[in-house]
Amino acid sequence: MKDEKIIARIPRNANTEMVIKTGNYWNIDIIDMRWHENGKPTRKGVRMNYAEAVIVAKALNKIMRNNNGKQREEGNEYSLDEEEFEE
Repeated sequence: MKDEKIIARIPRNANTEMVIKTGNYWNIDIIDMRWHENGKPTRKGVRMNYAEAVIVAKALNKIMRNNNGKQREEGNEYSLDEEEFEE
């Protein structure tokens, strides 16, 4: 992949994080979201072009709106901090 740029790192625990990056693969601009364990990418993740990413973003926004911007996981509540990812 050419022109890789890491957009976000989202830690899950001490050894695992999701890395979201952009780049160019076979002359197609893509977004790659992949789990990394101990600093190495796993096969768990997704790579999509920008047109596909727009549809995925709309779906995720719909989910977050329906949950009032909050997600519950095992009794923990996490707020969506949109400013964290704004440029």
